Amino acid sequence: MQKLGATLLQAGRRATTGVLRAIYPPQCMTCDSLVEAEGGLCASCWPQVPFIHGMCCDACGLPLPGDEANGAAICDECLILARPWEQGRAVMLYDARARQILLGLKYSDRIDHARPAGRWLARAAEPMLQPDMLLAPIPMHWMRLVQRRYNQAAVLSHAMADVLGLDHCPDLLIRLRHTGTQDGRGREGRFANLADAIAPHPRRRHLLTGRHILLVDDVMTAGATFAAASEACLAAGARSVRVIALARVARRE
Repeated sequence: MQKLGATLLQAGRRATTGVLRAIYPPQCMTCDSLVEAEGGLCASCWPQVPFIHGMCCDACGLPLPGDEANGAAICDECLILARPWEQGRAVMLYDARARQILLGLKYSDRIDHARPAGRWLARAAEPMLQPDMLLAPIPMHWMRLVQRRYNQAAVLSHAMADVLGLDHCPDLLIRLRHTGTQDGRGREGRFANLADAIAPHPRRRHLLTGRHILLVDDVMTAGATFAAASEACLAAGARSVRVIALARVARRE
């Protein structure tokens, strides 16, 4: 009976999905063109999304000139800034198309963006994966969470963990104070604003001991948020920390 019930439930879900797709056919993530699967990119938009390929900074994922076969390289910014994490990656550069995807996920309830983004993140993270790795999102302060209703970084990290089959803890870290927006702040201001703002969740602290941690966020600019979160993990006994963002802002000094 249980098998029959499960089979009927699956059949019902497939039928519901078929009806919904007939009424609301899947559209491109950045335009209104129809695509084969939910959360896909059409043939015109795909080449316009600035995915990062080839040689990149091993600390922050910024694309670099050169041959990937030459080994790990570090960008000028990461040579200047001491990164508390071991490695970092990003899926795409932050431009107009990437901004559409991110803002849809962040402000327009486009949770369907998380599934393809999770696959992209999983692929970009492959060089950093470690045994017994634990995925966790950059935390959002409870005041902002009430306004947004969900943490977009947690949505991304959950989708990514599903693809990789790794452990995921959405509330591994907490934001101790409301730090506001980082927009308009310079590099020093961003780091000062995040200083001592992130800590392990008191009930999750034990999960950090001796573990390789992979922190996930939607955007990386100066790296101040990742730095605060990494330092919190390491202080609590994490073996190592690596970071990944869906988009990397290329700074123009």
